[in-house]
Amino acid sequence: MLASLIQIAVNPDESVNSRRERAASLVVGQREADLVVLPELWPVGAFAHDAFADEAEPLQGPTHDTMAKAAAEAGVWLHAGSFVERAEDGTLYNTSLVFSPEGERAASYRKIHRFGFDKGEAVLMGAGEELVTVALPETTLGLATCYDLRFPELFRGLVDAGAETLVVPAGWPERRRSHWTLLAQARAVENQAYVLAVGSSGTHAGIEQAGHSIVVDPWGEVLAEAGADEEVLTVEFDPAKATTTREQFPALKDRRLGLAPRRLG
Repeated sequence: MLASLIQIAVNPDESVNSRRERAASLVVGQREADLVVLPELWPVGAFAHDAFADEAEPLQGPTHDTMAKAAAEAGVWLHAGSFVERAEDGTLYNTSLVFSPEGERAASYRKIHRFGFDKGEAVLMGAGEELVTVALPETTLGLATCYDLRFPELFRGLVDAGAETLVVPAGWPERRRSHWTLLAQARAVENQAYVLAVGSSGTHAGIEQAGHSIVVDPWGEVLAEAGADEEVLTVEFDPAKATTTREQFPALKDRRLGLAPRRLG
């Protein structure tokens, strides 16, 4: 399976509309890939809190439609990262979208763990309540977003729901980049799953982004890692390795404290 992680730069001198079209062009350029992934909140910037309300969209808004078209044109599964969704009741959510190669929306995921410690995203956005997986022909994806990476129980829930490949779009700050790499490897090892963690680059709202998108295999080995600047990180991996790893080293079968798939909240 070939995955392309688009580590797009999010900078304040580029409009949301311009970046949306540029992201679509980058997706279309990955026609050889099976799966393409974008970062968290790339239209506006993960730390651009002041712009969240102004740039919020309905679920099926400009970002949804542009990414659906790009997925269909490229003929790829597309995890379109996340955007600021405004629900019908006015609540804002950090929402991820996944599209099929035909451009149909296969899933949406509202970020469960909001970052900010009683400010920023934590007070401006609602919390998601559902674990979400997506069955591809080759593997089952488990969806998480950025700060979710710090909460292992979420990933165990995704594994219980059948996930073999964990996809984590993020807007992770450079000052905590060591945690990014460490946590991506930890989630891969403890869940015997692939982790595809996609960060943004650039600086927005004064926060330098870490970049360094990373692909980790079920043994915790780093298969590929990006640098700090905008780039497309492409890696080939064997989805069946998650199954064989769990068979050869059946640690998950020895669990005593489990989290069954459930609705949260």
